[in-house]
Amino acid sequence: MMKPTDSCFSRYHMCFTFLQVIALASTSQNLMVTTPTGHLVARVGGQAELSCQVSPPRSVESMEVRWLRSDNYKLVYQYRGGHGVNGEAAPEYVNRTEFVKEAIGKGRVALRIHNIRISDEGPYRCLFNDRGFSDVVSMNLSVAALGLKTQIHVESPDYDGPSVGCFTEGWFPRPRMEWRDSQGEVVPFSSISYSQDEDRFFRMRMTLLLRNQSQKSITCCVLNPLTGEEKQTNLILSSKYSVMRGHESGCKKKLNILDIASMILQFLCFIVFSGIIFYNYLQLRNKVSISDPLFSLYNSWMANMAEVVAFLVITFSLTTIALLWMHIKRK
Repeated sequence: MMKPTDSCFSRYHMCFTFLQVIALASTSQNLMVTTPTGHLVARVGGQAELSCQVSPPRSVESMEVRWLRSDNYKLVYQYRGGHGVNGEAAPEYVNRTEFVKEAIGKGRVALRIHNIRISDEGPYRCLFNDRGFSDVVSMNLSVAALGLKTQIHVESPDYDGPSVGCFTEGWFPRPRMEWRDSQGEVVPFSSISYSQDEDRFFRMRMTLLLRNQSQKSITCCVLNPLTGEEKQTNLILSSKYSVMRGHESGCKKKLNILDIASMILQFLCFIVFSGIIFYNYLQLRNKVSISDPLFSLYNSWMANMAEVVAFLVITFSLTTIALLWMHIKRK
């Protein structure tokens, strides 16, 4: 009488176990990995949290969880057997990651990356593995850096006139730069250039030719396209500066030291030449006798030559003095 009972119990036990296996398999097939934030933005020197979870919620404490770079497949962090696995992550992430597992019982975990670098930017994958279950979700991390300093200065004027330059560094990604006048209107730049240092930070340089001499002020604006943050540096242009620079820009050629030296040398040569003529005049006059029939002609000719030389000396001297005075006043 006991055998049928044992046989019936064994059949029930087998059916129950079979149904458990089917239910577990069905549950694993319905699980999926999701992320609340597919795109993250972090600052250089800050931290980023790459979060992912299993849905519908269930404990993932016994699962294996890995974070990898999607572009180069480097392992960032690995959780297995209830703890983190050391020694397998890429060297650039060692001692910079933290596994956040406060909600691991609900299927939600995160990887926190500290001291963010520009090299951390890129796509990542969060991978869950368990018996009969494996799924992955992708996310992207963007890194931003706000420039450390922005300098605006007046540059030496050239033939086109005075100009201002704006220099800034420490930005990522490449920022947008523009000039704005005192009314807030955008003024087209004259030139713009950029470069990157070994850490991939951008250096920017922008110039503007001051064609409008009535400009009261000019502002250099630098914008981070990722965060929308902007830095502004203002330069006030005084009326005295505008008039002085405007006057210089209208002169196609300005006196320099070589011009002045050449002018003084020519003046000295002219004085020496004039002295030689006067000396010869006196020598010749002493040699000519008063009784000579041509004495009056020689005397008149030499007198006229002396007057011409004196006039040229005075004219050249006044011109030289006037040009030197104008140059000193412009300075």
